[in-house]
Amino acid sequence: MKQFPKDFLWGVACASYQCEGAWDEDGKGLSIWDEFCHDPGAENIKNRDTGDVACDSYHRFREDIALMKEHGIRAYRFSVSWPRVIPDGDGAVNEAGLLFYDELVDELLANGIEPLPTLYHWDLPAALQDKGGWLNRDIIAAFGRYAEIFAAHFKGRIRRFMTINEAQCVTILGYGSGIHAPGWKLGEEKIARVFHILALSHSEAQRRIKAVCGADTPVGVVPCGRLCYPAEDTPENREAAYRATFDLNHEGWGFTFNILLDSLILRRYDESAPAAVRRFAATIPAEDWEKMETPDFIGVNVYNGQAVDTEGKAVPHVPGFPLTACKWPVTPEVMHYGPLNLYRRYGLPLIISENGQSCNDRVFLDGQVHDPDRIDFLHRYLLELHKAVEEGVPLRGYLQWSFLDNFEWNQGYDERFGIIYVDYATLRRIPKDSARWYREVIESNGAILFA
Repeated sequence: MKQFPKDFLWGVACASYQCEGAWDEDGKGLSIWDEFCHDPGAENIKNRDTGDVACDSYHRFREDIALMKEHGIRAYRFSVSWPRVIPDGDGAVNEAGLLFYDELVDELLANGIEPLPTLYHWDLPAALQDKGGWLNRDIIAAFGRYAEIFAAHFKGRIRRFMTINEAQCVTILGYGSGIHAPGWKLGEEKIARVFHILALSHSEAQRRIKAVCGADTPVGVVPCGRLCYPAEDTPENREAAYRATFDLNHEGWGFTFNILLDSLILRRYDESAPAAVRRFAATIPAEDWEKMETPDFIGVNVYNGQAVDTEGKAVPHVPGFPLTACKWPVTPEVMHYGPLNLYRRYGLPLIISENGQSCNDRVFLDGQVHDPDRIDFLHRYLLELHKAVEEGVPLRGYLQWSFLDNFEWNQGYDERFGIIYVDYATLRRIPKDSARWYREVIESNGAILFA
């Protein structure tokens, strides 16, 4: 009988600004997303939505954890709101903010659910952004201090940590195109600088966490980016997909896994790096490369991939190609070849830290939320993920995105990724069919996928 490996970690994920709400309660400082959403002079968010209330998980986390337990969830990846813990990012600790995470972590542990914190999922303290944010090297020490404070506080209760979520989105969307907070539009060389400072910040955080929790404490980082797969499974096409995945010589070089991971693990940029990255690299002092820390594992956020031919060129989609509600292509093959290629290049264990799809969910006449398209999506992707396991990739777990419908950044509340439906008018939670299906997947350690 086919199953996933013993002790495979099945869980779900959400992020602080997307689900907590309580944006100005109990001493929390302003984040860049508070300011971005509240900017009266710009329509940064669809429908002018904000995360002020979101799912109100700040007040309802016990209800949410009870739902996790009911549906067999083994791990919860949540993110920590930096300005909730340290309002100005680098000053006094807000004890009320730490207390919230105390209660959250204790409730998870009491229900047999492993807490998996991500220290940074985009809600930077606004006070640090006023000083240049991720463009200012002073943030490296501030992020390290924050990581140390949090890790020391939870020593013995939290077993593993993730540092920075999707440096690619932080950089390209927040500092490049400006469609995410803080809404800056910088040139390519400064974009490269932001990536470099994020890599150094992960490294400083990893050192600090291990210093207080022990050298054997696993610390990971969570990138995203282009993952290619062969349109036809031949050795030649597999090789072409590998090369295309890590090629930086294209307009979308910022949305690649290796723009961050090569710095941390290989301590260099790929030879295909564009001219702007090479110019910036020439200014990097040697001691910076010596400070890079290889993560203990890589969190892989993956939703779709790109099919390529034998030459590594993109194979265009045929008319009517399957799409999610937010018009992302449905490409389950990426869950097979993406992890294979990442493991081949870096040789580190992987956790699928995000995977899921947005659907046009609604409450049906029977009072339930039926989402067969989401179940089909997850089923297809998990079957492909198992192929990567069979080919020897050390996959440690899978975290579905997301547990709750929530605030989807510049798209506001229009996109629903959750396996739990949230009625935003009442904040009532309704488990979708996919939540019950996922419980069966977890209980069987994936065996029902092959039935």
